[in-house]
Amino acid sequence: MTLGSIGRAVPGRAWARLIGVLVALCLVGAGHRANADITINVDQGVSAPLPIAIPDISGASVGSQIAQVVSADLARSELFKPLDPASFPAPSPDVNVQPAFPPWKAIGAQALLTGEVVGDADGRLRVAFRLWDVYAGQQLLGEQMSSAPENWRRIAHKIADAVYEKLTGQPGYFDTRVVFVAESGDKLHPIRRLAIMDQDGANPSYLTNGATLVFTPRFSANSQEITFMSLRPNGSSLHLLNIETGREERLGSFSGMAFAPRFSPDGRKVVFSIDKGGNSDVYVMDLSSHSIRRLTTDPAIDTSPCFSPDGRQIVFNSDRAGTPELYVMDSDGGGLRRLSFGDGKYTEPVWSPDGKFIAFTRQEGDTFHIGVMRPDGSGERLLTSSFLDEGPTWAPNSRVIMFSRKDRGGRSHLWTVDISGRPAQPAPYPLPASDAAWSPLLN
Repeated sequence: MTLGSIGRAVPGRAWARLIGVLVALCLVGAGHRANADITINVDQGVSAPLPIAIPDISGASVGSQIAQVVSADLARSELFKPLDPASFPAPSPDVNVQPAFPPWKAIGAQALLTGEVVGDADGRLRVAFRLWDVYAGQQLLGEQMSSAPENWRRIAHKIADAVYEKLTGQPGYFDTRVVFVAESGDKLHPIRRLAIMDQDGANPSYLTNGATLVFTPRFSANSQEITFMSLRPNGSSLHLLNIETGREERLGSFSGMAFAPRFSPDGRKVVFSIDKGGNSDVYVMDLSSHSIRRLTTDPAIDTSPCFSPDGRQIVFNSDRAGTPELYVMDSDGGGLRRLSFGDGKYTEPVWSPDGKFIAFTRQEGDTFHIGVMRPDGSGERLLTSSFLDEGPTWAPNSRVIMFSRKDRGGRSHLWTVDISGRPAQPAPYPLPASDAAWSPLLN
């Protein structure tokens, strides 16, 4: 997939006049962060979403589908309000001509997205799109990209990412995938299969066959590998799975139950816990040599370790103070300090990709929350509250958290919540699922 920029003045329909050089995947460069007349303050908390008009992208039947996916992505962020296409002026704007803005003002649009898709001689799709400030009458963004026809959904997600970044000043998160545990069976015969899907719930598929129970899948930084735990009648094992080639590797044998694996930021190590006789400690494995080093030696239960984005620290939860609390230590096991001091039990910490927050699960009595705090333990905020919320995972832009919510009937489903305080909402995967992990942006 390739892309480029298109300029502000494009009279006529000749593709030769859509200027810009196609470059490797990198939708929104630094130049796209120029000041715009319309912006969204993502830190403002609950506020009215921005009305945006997204007509069908002209030129091919897939253009309508692309527009629908872009609209769904932006709506799900709750920062945008895509307007009803039935209210749009006819005909749809030509991407190569500056729109007549008064009709779009009349329906309340503050932003307008126009586009065109054509088929190249080599069979690839070429898509051009423009984002307009309706009230200022100015173009905010112009891009074109080329890809194989079967990648039209990724084109749509990248367009949504570009719009999101231009109007919020922060990276988008739509061209991503989620790996998770698909749950089926019953309490006596549970089936837990490793599964993967696009972040909008499209293209779900299984990565394991359900012969063993799987837990806590986690992406590597390059989105190509997953580490996870597999539980068998005779114990547990940790695995690496390359999701492009299907190659699976077992990470050695352990004299105890190994669980909760997670990659280091550079992908060269995996940090995890091993339980021996009721005592759980944190270990780290070098993936090239498979050498293992123990990082904690307390008689308490130390588990759920997660590296900081720079790889210098590890956050984990431990009951060494009597109840599960959050602790952070240097990556070599030194410099231990406690982070959490609120009521209840703190578990499952995970560092945000930008390093500014740590998400966690907090239990108070019969109520569970997904919360965030700063890496020094300050600024704790609880984002959700329910019968059982657990397993937070960050979107790559560090704004949205996915987690699993279990109802009183024992069924878990995936949900998302924005850290600004907007209410949680169901993720677009309708079947029982848990243990989600969000990928970085795809290449």
